[in-house]
Amino acid sequence: MTALIRVGLSGRVATLTMDRPAVHNAFNAELIVELTSALARVGADPEVRAVVLAAEGASFSAGADVNWMRAMAAFSEAENHADALKLAELMRTLAYLPKPTIARVQGSAYGGGVGLLACCDVALCVADAKFGLTESKLGLVPAVISPYVVAAIGARHAKRWFQSGAAFDAARALAMNLVHEVLPAEQLDHAVERELDAMLKAGPTAALVAKRLVEGIFGRDEPAQRKLDEQTAALIARLRISMEGQEGLTAFLEKRPPNWL
Repeated sequence: MTALIRVGLSGRVATLTMDRPAVHNAFNAELIVELTSALARVGADPEVRAVVLAAEGASFSAGADVNWMRAMAAFSEAENHADALKLAELMRTLAYLPKPTIARVQGSAYGGGVGLLACCDVALCVADAKFGLTESKLGLVPAVISPYVVAAIGARHAKRWFQSGAAFDAARALAMNLVHEVLPAEQLDHAVERELDAMLKAGPTAALVAKRLVEGIFGRDEPAQRKLDEQTAALIARLRISMEGQEGLTAFLEKRPPNWL
């Protein structure tokens, strides 16, 4: 099988690149497992001081893969719960990685792709990137990624975008703190290097303690997150097998409007 995640090392920096450009780096079960495993490895590597999450092709991540969604539509509630917990593990591994993390967002991100960049400590994106938390259009909600997205953009913005499922541009993402900087495409790599340079000048222990300090102030340590993951995974499992969730997924796969339109 072809690897879906490329891992590159340059000095003290590990770059993890999602490599499914033909499907806009959409999630499937294999990508989730590979990315979780790669993050765990670089997180445990004492030679790695910082991690960049990147993607190949035009999009950062389109969210759920169509074939993965087709499988989910046929899953039982228990199967959906187990599936959601794997995505939760990926997000938790990234969010609580014991290294500074940067999302290099070279293109658009939707659904779980937004979750990935919200889990990173810093997110830098190109000016023409688009974003969306589009799950409500399928009769679902962005349950598993919600703790990280709400922490990034706040409850007020989350209510708006979670409910509508509408897309928004990079300027809007910047205004509501989903990303830290919006840049011309030709300046993105320079901005990533600049951020890495600043991070690597900090003491590695101080950087980790600073990260944990912020998490602790807001009561978002990893044990608490594991408990919350059980709740969000159970929620999305129930919605996926509900009448509305089944109709939304089926309508999407059949390329037709759902019956609530």
